[in-house]
Amino acid sequence: MLYRPDSEFARSSEQFVREFERRTGKAVEKINIDSPRGIELAQLYGVMSHPAFVATSDDGQFQKMWSGHPLPLIDELNAYADNKR
Repeated sequence: MLYRPDSEFARSSEQFVREFERRTGKAVEKINIDSPRGIELAQLYGVMSHPAFVATSDDGQFQKMWSGHPLPLIDELNAYADNKR
């Protein structure tokens, strides 16, 4: 997840990630969109708003992105985590 930890959406985004991890047992990487890595990933995947969830394959190929609100459904995000190859 690319997000701004000090933004108005940070709390709801972090709660979503905690609930996703609790329900699925899978981890979500949280990356500050203003960090060097966050800037690089936002440019690479064309992220225009935050929070953004980017699903990629194991080799880094883009699969799907959810950006801004509303947040994706846990089951929808989990389907991409299950199909990771």
